Amino acid sequence: MTATVYVQPGSGARFDWGLAGAAELGRVCAVLVVVDVLSFTTAVEVAVARGMRVHPFPWGEQAAEYARRVGAVAAVGRRQTTPDQPWSLSPAALRTAPAVADLVLPSPNGSAISAAASATGLPVVAACLRNARAVGRWLTDQGYGSIDAPVGVVASGERWPDGSLRPCVEDQLGAACVLDALSGVPGGLSVEAAMALAALAATPDVPAAVRGCVSGRELVEGGFGGDVEVAVQVGVSGVVPVLRQGVFSAARL
Repeated sequence: MTATVYVQPGSGARFDWGLAGAAELGRVCAVLVVVDVLSFTTAVEVAVARGMRVHPFPWGEQAAEYARRVGAVAAVGRRQTTPDQPWSLSPAALRTAPAVADLVLPSPNGSAISAAASATGLPVVAACLRNARAVGRWLTDQGYGSIDAPVGVVASGERWPDGSLRPCVEDQLGAACVLDALSGVPGGLSVEAAMALAALAATPDVPAAVRGCVSGRELVEGGFGGDVEVAVQVGVSGVVPVLRQGVFSAARL
């Protein structure tokens, strides 16, 4: 099979999973949309809505050093927050933490994918259930979605203990909401995008599905049910975070 097949040619909106899928679509698409509902892209939407600039960064100890280098605050793990360090990957915590000008937000999935895609110079949009409709409107208003300027929608997925990709309900539904908003693009949907979109028609209650899926239950059982409740607010936001030159900030609508 030739490598050309993997990029889903001949369509205006395309869909794939994880870092490898983002790399494939990033070779040919005009813009990438990263979806990591629980919790990176939801956290980005919350922070950008409060006026913060968000720097994506792969998960690891180097995030703090990078933050010092760029004059930003580094977010920590959910269980590592303190009164002096309240910024984390928790969307619920970011709603109440003091707003800062620049926030480095590391994560093993959505943030790592965003950082890698940004290195190619491609514009990257952070989408979640909260802003999927606004993201779709912005993309079509910008002229994306033709065969010559296709959109690549990437569901970040989670990780199995061995580090391999675990496709997950919440990111497929988040991607489906974006693809629903893109369903009328002139280039049409690839087969992969159409199949991802089909999950939405089969899910009459998206918030309930996210609460009840493995990732949602994991957060609730870990004491972070508030993050799930922030993430399942479908269509409440008009904020479109766009990553350019390594920083997410709000696009003009």
